Amino acid sequence: MTTHQPILDVKNINVFYGASHILFAVSLQIAKGRTLALLGRNGAGKSTTMKAIMGVVPIKSGAISFAGSRIDGQAPHEMARKGLGFVPEDRQVFIDHTVDENLRIAAKRGVDGREEWTIENIYDAFPLLAKMRQRKAGMMSGGEQQLLSMARCLMGNPGLILLDEPSEGLAPIIVQEIGRLIRTLRGTGVTIILAEQNMHFCLGISEDAVIIDKGQIVYRGTIEDLRGNKDVANRYLAI
Repeated sequence: MTTHQPILDVKNINVFYGASHILFAVSLQIAKGRTLALLGRNGAGKSTTMKAIMGVVPIKSGAISFAGSRIDGQAPHEMARKGLGFVPEDRQVFIDHTVDENLRIAAKRGVDGREEWTIENIYDAFPLLAKMRQRKAGMMSGGEQQLLSMARCLMGNPGLILLDEPSEGLAPIIVQEIGRLIRTLRGTGVTIILAEQNMHFCLGISEDAVIIDKGQIVYRGTIEDLRGNKDVANRYLAI
């Protein structure tokens, strides 16, 4: 997909849930500043791949390297300290705390001391959240919670962001807003992996594409090449 040195290199990882083999020798790479769409139908292994990278689920074998160092086997909070940010599919906001409290609890400088994302910058980038500063997260819609989860991730100033199904089940206006935000993030030089079922949502947002099916990588290329490959898209994606 790219000849540049990858900032994230996932090599032949295998993941089990109990006795069930979920990921089969999954490999993917992404260069710094690129956006990669990890595409696949529901249950294909997208979320498990994200969780394995973040250390939420252990890998049985294989290796994961970030910024030139092995990171597999480390806990999620250690991954966060290294500059990885994760927006899970189920959002996991603190429902009894306000928007402002959800954001401030996640605030930290980046690995290089960078503090590009402050509370003020977040409210500038997320005008909808700026109007809800004192609203408890549990009183927000699913789409609003998704925006809050993304904003909370950015408060940690990550170098790599894992977005798990950010558009799933949301109103079109919120999906458009999420697309706008991802394009804005691309302009800041952050690296993004986007797990999605919807290839069309990824067009104009991601540059590279990987398709996972039944726990195995079945396609690697650019998103533009994939758009022109109707056979692959029809076989592996719900479009």
